[in-house]
Amino acid sequence: MKKSIKVVLLVAASIILGVLIAVPLVWKNEIRSIASVKQVDSENKYLYRMEYKADYDLDEVIESDLDTYSALLDYVVGKVAKGLPVEVGGVSIPVESGCTSFQVKNAQGDGWLYGRNYDFYKNPTLVTYSHPKKGYASIGVSDMSHFGYGLDNLPDSFKNKLLCLASIYAPVDGINEKGLCTSIMALPGQASQQNTGKHVVGTSIIMRLFLDRCATVQEALDLLSTVDVRHDIKGGYGYHYMVADAQGDCAIIEFDKDDGWKTLTIRKRHGANSMHITNHLLSEEFHTDGPDPSVGNVQSLSWWRYDVVREYLSERNGILTLKDVQDCLSMVMWRDMIWDDGTVEDTQYSNVYDQSTRTLYLRSWFDQYGKTYTFELE
Repeated sequence: MKKSIKVVLLVAASIILGVLIAVPLVWKNEIRSIASVKQVDSENKYLYRMEYKADYDLDEVIESDLDTYSALLDYVVGKVAKGLPVEVGGVSIPVESGCTSFQVKNAQGDGWLYGRNYDFYKNPTLVTYSHPKKGYASIGVSDMSHFGYGLDNLPDSFKNKLLCLASIYAPVDGINEKGLCTSIMALPGQASQQNTGKHVVGTSIIMRLFLDRCATVQEALDLLSTVDVRHDIKGGYGYHYMVADAQGDCAIIEFDKDDGWKTLTIRKRHGANSMHITNHLLSEEFHTDGPDPSVGNVQSLSWWRYDVVREYLSERNGILTLKDVQDCLSMVMWRDMIWDDGTVEDTQYSNVYDQSTRTLYLRSWFDQYGKTYTFELE
């Protein structure tokens, strides 16, 4: 009997030892990624950064046809767990929101600046550095509520940091080593459901593809033509995108709700120094000069924000300094925006990307946008 117990214990010990040896080998890069999740500032507990070290295969992601955040999260957890049963909490679907983006000529050099307000709830924010084996290095910024976090659920332990790995597939804006920038803006009732027989990519995965695989706007548009974009319809919202490169080319990407969600593209006028976008359609087929709920977010003051930015950029001929861009973004920030149901939203963060130096300047809601955090892509 004692011998049997001894054998069992030896077998159990061998299994445990095998697991302890296997974990660092099998999950080495995931562990390194999770361990890198840190607060950017000890005083701001809602702003984090991560060095993404794990492998990821965008071709496999495309072939998986992930068109909802829930499917994306299941995919990420499945890849991390490597076959082990792992349960995760729910995922937040973006709802009513309003954002502003624009590209302008840099008054302090020959390059371009990309400004971006992300207007949503006061959620934690994650800045993710990525250096993929196949693709361009990038900085992507994510709203952490999209993969299960909130003000009362922070990545404050190794276990709680696991879902940060989803950020690689869920940027809402970013810049890559070639200076290409992209961002997303919400549109009510405009959830693209393209269905042309191509592989499907979801709301934010298309931006990861832009960042990893595209150096220019034209390359981004060419890539876009190879996939179907489907937005997660659970939130009742669709999206349009802006993409801009370091040579000053810029385009807005929309989808035709009246014609099978075909892709509509608005290119920056040749020789223009700026282009901007808020939360209503700008394609000729749908553009209106005044608020129209059928083509945009009226309650988010989209048309007002668009006009304010247009006037500011026009007065400066689209040539701005970093401070000018921050000042312009400040003029159209949300501060205690109250929706019909009583919920309150703010600008979660305000970003400026220097497309020449590949540098992000981020201001957070937590400290009332008074402090600028700098992130450089090396």
